[in-house]
Amino acid sequence: MAFIPDPSRAAWRKSTRSSGTGACVEVAKLRQLIGVRDSKNPDGPKLSFTPRTWEAFNAGIKSGDYDLH
Repeated sequence: MAFIPDPSRAAWRKSTRSSGTGACVEVAKLRQLIGVRDSKNPDGPKLSFTPRTWEAFNAGIKSGDYDLH
């Protein structure tokens, strides 16, 4: 089982692409993981990525792999 660090102690940062509508994501480094959460619900569910999967996820976003058509 992998150790998941306490996300309440992390330094969460809001995306620079966030708008003023409240539809924002925040990211934080959680030891060897990258955490992602909804800024409107900081105590809600969070996603965690290894650095390698985070880079692949970001590359997919930038190339449009996850665009809704």
